[in-house]
Order: sequence, then C-alpha cells, then structure tokens
Amino acid sequence: MKFYIIFLLFIISFFSCKESVKEKSKNLNTEASKLVSSIQIKIENLKDSKSKEIIVVAHRGDWRSAPENSLQAIQNSIDLDVDMVEIDIRETKDGHLVLMHDDTINRTTTGKGYLKEWTLDSLKTIRLIDGLGVATQHKIPTLQEALELAKGKILINLDKSYQIFDKCFEVIKRTGTEDQVIIKGVKRLAEVEKEFGQYLDKVHFMPIIILPNPDAKEIVDEYLASKTPPVAFEFVLKGDAVKEIMQEFKNIRAAGSSIWVNSLWPHFNEGHDDEKAVLDPNIYQWYIDNSIDMIQTDRPKLLLDFLRSKGYHK
Repeated sequence: MKFYIIFLLFIISFFSCKESVKEKSKNLNTEASKLVSSIQIKIENLKDSKSKEIIVVAHRGDWRSAPENSLQAIQNSIDLDVDMVEIDIRETKDGHLVLMHDDTINRTTTGKGYLKEWTLDSLKTIRLIDGLGVATQHKIPTLQEALELAKGKILINLDKSYQIFDKCFEVIKRTGTEDQVIIKGVKRLAEVEKEFGQYLDKVHFMPIIILPNPDAKEIVDEYLASKTPPVAFEFVLKGDAVKEIMQEFKNIRAAGSSIWVNSLWPHFNEGHDDEKAVLDPNIYQWYIDNSIDMIQTDRPKLLLDFLRSKGYHK
C-alpha cells in the first residue's frame, strides 16, 4: 500500500513539473512575441510619415538616470518604451567605433585627452562620469555592444557618424540591425550619393537641415524626388526665419518623409524646449500643431506621458 501511495505521488509530481515547464515556456514565448511585435511596430511607424503616432527619441539615451552614451542609458530608454535612442559615434586610435559625444574624453570620463589618441583597450580601463560629475562603474561602449543591446528592442540614430558611414555600416550589417538604424548628415543629395550611394537602399539616411537656409526647400525637393527618399528630415530651427519651411512640414510628410525637430534647447525649436515643458508639459503641443512627428528630447518620460495623454503614443 505504501509503495502505491509513493508511486501515485511521483506521478502527480512528474505531471505538475511538466505543466510548470510548459507554462514557463509559454510565458517566455509570449514575452518574445511581445518584443518582436514591439520593434516591428516601431519600424513600421518609422516608415510611415502619415502615422498619428509621434516618435520619441532619447538624446544620448536616458542620460539623467545613467551616464550619457552608456549601455545603461540605452537600457533605460528600452525600459521606458522609448521609440528611438540617439547615440554619438567616434573612432579610436586603433580603428574601433565607440560611443562618445565630445572629441575629448575629459567631460564624460575619468580619463583625459582626445579620444582619437586612445586605443580601445586603454579606453576600457577608465570609467564614465554621470551628469553630476561622479565616476560610475559604467565603461565606454563600442558601437557593436550598443547595437547588440538595442537589437529587436529599440530604434537607433547614429550621430557624428557621417564621416565614418562605411565603417558604421559594417557594424550595422554584422549585427543585423539595418531596419533599426538611422544615419544622418548635413549634406546635399548629390554629395551623399557620390560618397555613400551604395548604402542608401540598405540603411535609413536622414539629411540634417540647419535653418535659416535659403536653399532649404530646394534641398528637400531634391531628396523627395530621388530614387530613395529619406525616411525623415531633421530640421534645426535656429533663428526667426523658419516659418516658410515649417509651413511645408505637412506636405513633406504627405510626400513620405517624417519631420524630426529637437526639443533640447530653446534655440532649436522657437523656444518650445524640454525645460519649459517641465513646468508646463503643454509646451509640447507646439510640435503636434506644426506637423512634427519625431521629437528628440532630454526628457523622454515627460514627453511620453504628454503624448499618451493626448492620444499620440501608445
């Protein structure tokens, strides 16, 4: 009798464990499916300039909670469900691509000097500094590390990357992140096609137009009429003479390219910047009213909360 009771308990335990494993597997598959769905939605929205959804771009990652251009700043952006993270790319003395905004490492690390005079191995011996100037445990990441972290989770904009476009593309291709990455530059179409035309159908390219610029509309029209119109235009709205091109934003979006404007500092957006939005989030309504559908911000959570309250972000 005792033997049968033990055997029965074993059978119950076996099938309970089996069901538990199946349930865990099901949960893992569900989470994986959600991730795939999430990045696909972000990519589709990036390619749809007519979408009501406004794309939020975290400037240098969520740098208020981690050092700028760090893997943790990228991970924080992923955790916030930000659409895209902007990172800065530079080349080391021995030809590696790393994340760094300045040409020196003085401001953001425990080291000193020009980044181009440091090898990757030597850079890995120093630490990143946070926004308060305090040394952290975080290291300078390589572009490959950043793209591997972002893969399948978040879109990525590579700033300061135009001069090393070809090297960046090698890493993009190696990590399989072509659909997730935007490379940008302050160049007219003819120059871009001459220098990097072979990549324009393989990766997203975004022209930067710094206003005021008397040739702004001509530059836009050239790109829109090209074989591979850009996924977006970044407009830096400096000065007062910006109204004329801003009136074209709706038409540009109708032609298939999104409009990227920065909310970082007041001279980039007619005074509608993040710090004013901290006191009054309705400052961000200016972007909606002006047909802007991509906003680079230093306050990603604040912007997301505002857009969601207005029905412009899920």
